[in-house]
Amino acid sequence: MRFRINHTFVLFLLLTIAAVSVQPALAQGSVQPATPAERPLRAELALDYSYLHSNAPPGGCGCFNLNGGGATFAWAIVPGKWDIVGDIVADHASNISAAGYGLTLSAYTAGVRYIPPFHTSSLQPFGQVLVGLAHSSGTLVQTPNAGAANAGAAFASNLGGGFDLNVNRRFSIRIIEADYLVTTFNNGVNNRQNNTRISAGIVVHF
Repeated sequence: MRFRINHTFVLFLLLTIAAVSVQPALAQGSVQPATPAERPLRAELALDYSYLHSNAPPGGCGCFNLNGGGATFAWAIVPGKWDIVGDIVADHASNISAAGYGLTLSAYTAGVRYIPPFHTSSLQPFGQVLVGLAHSSGTLVQTPNAGAANAGAAFASNLGGGFDLNVNRRFSIRIIEADYLVTTFNNGVNNRQNNTRISAGIVVHF
């Protein structure tokens, strides 16, 4: 009988301790109005280095590389899922061919970005589709070269995605972004340039 009383008392004591320990956790986990610091951040600005691999002029490969930088602004329309995106990039190359042509290529595109759910909280992939205008300047597109006719403005489309590494609430590192950038400058053959763009940089969240 004595053992039974002690056993019941110990069980009651353990349950009491457990209840007292769990109570603060439940209170902390209850839904509270979000403070300004806790609300989702809706905007971000990415500044990055840009590497562009182009195939103009046409015929064979005719490939050359450009280097530059870009800026991307994104505004969340559905936080954590969909963003509206605006992207600006400018890249330059000198001595593209034996003739020593130079080219500066800029693209101004806008569209939507999808942010898929990911199990790793610190790593976030994304994919995007953007359209807009491209501008070119330099001796490669100056008269008498065929590209001079619409060098000032040509259609551009940008399809790609990348990975961001979240450092904290305000900053992320854009580990890599890979895009397929199509421009439609006149080239005397097919009026199309297939460009591969690789970029990386930092992202500031607002």
